[in-house]
Amino acid sequence: MTETPSSEEISTRLDRIAKLARQMPGVPLSTLAHHIDIKWMHEAYRRTRKSGSPGVDGQTAEEYAKNLEGNLQSLLDRAKAGHAYRAPPVLRVHIPKGDGKRTRPIGIPTFEDKVLQRAVAMVLGAVYEQDFLDCSYGFRPGRSAHQALEDLRHATMNMGGCWLIELDIESFFDTVDKGKLREMLRQRVRDGVLLRLVGKWLNAGVMEEGCVYHPDTGTPQGGVISPLLANIYLHEVLDLWFETVVKPRLKGRAHLVRFADDGVLVFAREDDARRVFDVLPKRFGKYGLRLHPEKTRLFEFRPPRRPSARGGDRGRRESFDFLGFTHFWSLSLKGNWVLKQKTAKSRVSRTLHSITRWLRKNRHAPLAWQHRLLVSKLRGHCAYFGIRGNSSALSSVCYWVLVLWQKWLGRRSHHARVNTMYMVRLTRTFPIPSPAQLCPSRLVANP
Repeated sequence: MTETPSSEEISTRLDRIAKLARQMPGVPLSTLAHHIDIKWMHEAYRRTRKSGSPGVDGQTAEEYAKNLEGNLQSLLDRAKAGHAYRAPPVLRVHIPKGDGKRTRPIGIPTFEDKVLQRAVAMVLGAVYEQDFLDCSYGFRPGRSAHQALEDLRHATMNMGGCWLIELDIESFFDTVDKGKLREMLRQRVRDGVLLRLVGKWLNAGVMEEGCVYHPDTGTPQGGVISPLLANIYLHEVLDLWFETVVKPRLKGRAHLVRFADDGVLVFAREDDARRVFDVLPKRFGKYGLRLHPEKTRLFEFRPPRRPSARGGDRGRRESFDFLGFTHFWSLSLKGNWVLKQKTAKSRVSRTLHSITRWLRKNRHAPLAWQHRLLVSKLRGHCAYFGIRGNSSALSSVCYWVLVLWQKWLGRRSHHARVNTMYMVRLTRTFPIPSPAQLCPSRLVANP
């Protein structure tokens, strides 16, 4: 995103909102909407992704930009007037899951709605960033999944093993209690314009197969403001409760790492872990949420006690998945037990299924174009999964991409002959890079 001359001014105004929120912790702020003017709308437009699918009105970002000044001014006037703005329903589509068979629903707002949601999220984000705790990493400026993974690794290693609770909230975005969410917002924000806009988005409804319906609960997953609302909700439900109510009553150390609606709780003592595990369903149920009875689990996560003579280990080895990585204990080159993280099998499967669908659809395209896009997809995969100790999983993905490419090149026609020698000659011109070439700045070697 190229910054505009007004970007620096907007950043200064955001800093003022943040400073005010820091100076008045826990105090509801009632004058915030006046910050949203035409310059603010331009900055919100700049920060809005332009390549997304259109919503129920079918309008693309390119069409909206043809009369950008007029459209933004009209949107601003309607939003400030209140009654003149009506939030359109989100378009519900279903995208494939990792296995390529099941799907999950996602909501697509109109492009205009995305811009307005971005404008409001900028204001609310500046306020709530002063309240959010360090245990929360998802969809926050300056925070990432890699930081969450490193935090979890340090907490587990420092305890030398632990008792661990994996949290899995069933259909979180569809079960958020709208009334309680509004109550949480009013505890910190009393600006009528902002509260009215959030209320309209919560009640906008969902369009699926041409029919519009209005669920009693939930916030549409896919909306620009939805991640922020999710963080506000779970900050109250989990983060603040765990830090201020639970931890002071525990006998040993405990640590929470949350990324959006995924979370892991780490405990040094078994009795502490069991007490919290027993009360978690009641805590979440109080806010209309339900923990998955099978995927939410408590287990001991420690290094195996007896290393074998061959350098391996004996006994059962527990592992768990979090943020796309499988976490497990393994011996380092120095012979010490360390926590390692590798790409989860489900994520490898998701990546390969996605590339398979793409290759099947584009197998007749020019080879140079196919190669360029394949390398781009692999670079995107390695940008996320390229962490220390994960080189084997990355190399495996690169290998199977080459195998899949050979398979679908061989299906371009009945006369196509794509054998091993053909691929050897092809990859001299169009090589598939190694993980070290795709992410040279990352530590991908095994520790």
